[in-house]
Amino acid sequence: MDTTSGAGVLHPYWPRDLHIPSYVANDRSMSEILVFLFSASVTLVIVTYLITGWKEPTRRLGSWRRLAVCWFAVCGFIHSVIEGWFSLYYDIIPRDQSFLSQLWKEYSKGDSRYVIADNFTVCVETVTSWIWGPFCFWAVFAFLTNKPYRFVLQLIISLGQLYGAVLYFFTEHRDGYIHSEFGHPVYFWFYFVFMNTLWIVTPLLLIVDAWRQLSAAQIHADVIKTQKAKKK
Repeated sequence: MDTTSGAGVLHPYWPRDLHIPSYVANDRSMSEILVFLFSASVTLVIVTYLITGWKEPTRRLGSWRRLAVCWFAVCGFIHSVIEGWFSLYYDIIPRDQSFLSQLWKEYSKGDSRYVIADNFTVCVETVTSWIWGPFCFWAVFAFLTNKPYRFVLQLIISLGQLYGAVLYFFTEHRDGYIHSEFGHPVYFWFYFVFMNTLWIVTPLLLIVDAWRQLSAAQIHADVIKTQKAKKK
């Protein structure tokens, strides 16, 4: 439901007295925006999963590893395209009617910091889009071509994503969850909590995985080094 800001401009965001003088309501529905987002993500997962099983060396990857590569492909798209749009056009999103701006206006119902270009969201999304976005695509390439540094990339990206997500939740916690309708099943629990928790749970799993892979590689390198030292 729309409400009136201090300037008399109708908007659907919290807190109720939020001042957004340039706001223009979306002319696209929530379902249209969400269908685009999830259709694009699912398509990327399917295409990437098929590519990873197409030829060597990725044909030998297990299902878990292939899904991890799919995760990086989807993250590359979300970070570079969707969050990249915000990093470039955050100042005009409230009044802009292009599709990605409307996507951000819809998401802002779960976190209005985006529609008011809060300093934290602008900074964290700019870093995410211009660093972690390209790094995610680099990780996809590294796994598809079996590069020796692929798990280093996995660790770096996952640490960056986890750090950003923790700050994202913690800053809003300190604000008292005032930028969304607390407890709303869609805007709070789905948009704000669920969609962002993905960037805590998945990076944590990938950090543990990269830790194990890199530790095993280091053990192997230490064994070889010891064997060579004994031969001298």
